[in-house]
Amino acid sequence: MGVLLTFKKIRMSKITCFGEILWDVFPTHKTIGGAPLNVALRLQSFQNEIALISCLGDDKSGTELQLELQKNSISSYYIQKDKEYKTSTVAISLDENGSASYLINHPCAWDNIQLNSELKSLVKSSEAFVFGSLVARSNTSRNTLIKLLTFSKFSVFDVNLRPPHYNISSIKVLMNAANFIKFNDDEITEISKSLGIQGESIEHTISYVATYSNTASICVTLGEKGAILYYEKRFFYSKGYQVEVADTVGSGDSFLATLIDALLKREDPQLAIDRACAVGALVAKSSGANPMISKEEIDAIMNQDLP
Repeated sequence: MGVLLTFKKIRMSKITCFGEILWDVFPTHKTIGGAPLNVALRLQSFQNEIALISCLGDDKSGTELQLELQKNSISSYYIQKDKEYKTSTVAISLDENGSASYLINHPCAWDNIQLNSELKSLVKSSEAFVFGSLVARSNTSRNTLIKLLTFSKFSVFDVNLRPPHYNISSIKVLMNAANFIKFNDDEITEISKSLGIQGESIEHTISYVATYSNTASICVTLGEKGAILYYEKRFFYSKGYQVEVADTVGSGDSFLATLIDALLKREDPQLAIDRACAVGALVAKSSGANPMISKEEIDAIMNQDLP
């Protein structure tokens, strides 16, 4: 079953996503997921050329997941198969507000992504390379990631902290390799404290992190309060869009995909952050990480507060 609706864009970008692909297991059902896959699916819905680097187990769950990728027109060419480690599953529980908690198995297949010449060539030829922190929990996948980052033209770090599956020293290494970093408000607070930053404001904290990591662009999501984007030495703000939340799974991933899509296509940064918040809100309004979203739905929510 396809999960995304595509609509026309002016220009296609070639983007590679690296990291975990898995089964999100809810109390009543399961769906394909993992932040890099969610980002890839949303980017593809904007008619970008997408490649996905990951690893599945040589097992029934892996075969089923691969079939789901095919149904969604995501190539599995760069997805490795591992005979030792199993395909990943994540148990998801939702609180009364739809906020998700995750129980992530360890180790699993995507902990063992191997470096090869094809992956180097792929990243070299991509306009952007998107990755997160979870895949860096293992030495093998982390080393592959760090090597691939040396071939990247534009590296997008989705911090996406999942305790206890990270350490601050690895996060700092990845920050320093990134051209664009996306945090949520809790993540930038935790990391700034580890850097000894006592920010007087969110803008001060972002500016310090940008200087520390030599990163030109930073975005911080603020939950129901919207988001703030630091881009080309200017701050852009979106107050977000109020919706009745079904669950928050994948909302941040679609936010990031929408924002990166717009910035790569050199769209106005203010419009980009507003549209990203709109898509994130529409995902939160629906159940699951990858609901179909039409251009009409995006336009409607963005225009809801206009006179």
